[in-house]
Amino acid sequence: MIDRRRFLERMTRRLPMASLGLSPLVMGWSQAQTTSVPTVRVAAASDLKFALAQLISVFQHQTGISVAATYGSSGNFARQISQGLPVDVFMSADEAWVRPLVDAGLTQGPGAVYARGRLALLAPASSSLALDAELKGVQAQWQQVHKFAIANPDHAPYGRAAQQALQALGLWERMKPKLVLGENIAQATQFVTTGAAQAGITALPLARASEVTAVSKHFALPAHLHAPLVQRMVLLKHANPAATQWLAYLQSAAAKQVLQGFGFEVP
Repeated sequence: MIDRRRFLERMTRRLPMASLGLSPLVMGWSQAQTTSVPTVRVAAASDLKFALAQLISVFQHQTGISVAATYGSSGNFARQISQGLPVDVFMSADEAWVRPLVDAGLTQGPGAVYARGRLALLAPASSSLALDAELKGVQAQWQQVHKFAIANPDHAPYGRAAQQALQALGLWERMKPKLVLGENIAQATQFVTTGAAQAGITALPLARASEVTAVSKHFALPAHLHAPLVQRMVLLKHANPAATQWLAYLQSAAAKQVLQGFGFEVP
């Protein structure tokens, strides 16, 4: 398993922004600062894709503050931030990726825990696979499973948790030949929903989103199968002052209710 601190240390050499493989949205963050409306730039874990879209809509309506979010694996974002990614808020699916940034003086304090994540077993809606807590249904129809999707454990917290769950069930070695790794948990989910993989392990908040439930079925996996997915958000050192309002909103009762509705456990 990759050591997060050593991973970041290896990547501290500053690279041209274009070489970081950032999405057009990320590359556009610097231009967003020139508009008259304050924009909060958020690097968010992929499990937040649907929940955050709802929260951003409400926040922008209430405050007039624009929020530009992009989604990816927490490990990759931590590396990019250490290399100078212009971001105001980092919302990590694993607080361990935040600590090295705090230690390096790149943040305004340690931030705050906003949620705990859960895993879900996922299959296409048309699949005959029976979904259960111990993956017995998957094992019973193993010949029908050609690809099993998880996020990359090296930099995606949900991928690491999926590996831990499979190891706890004694299935990791058996699964290895059929694994297909998503760059992040959203991509791993897409492998299943498009039929590229016959089953996989995803984030419960993604599995419960209406866009995903329309084409798939899922089963929430027991939390004891993996280490807790403690998720932390943090302000970066030179963050837009408006970002403090965004963090305050995310800790409000209304925002927590939305996160709970998507399957997050909130503090």
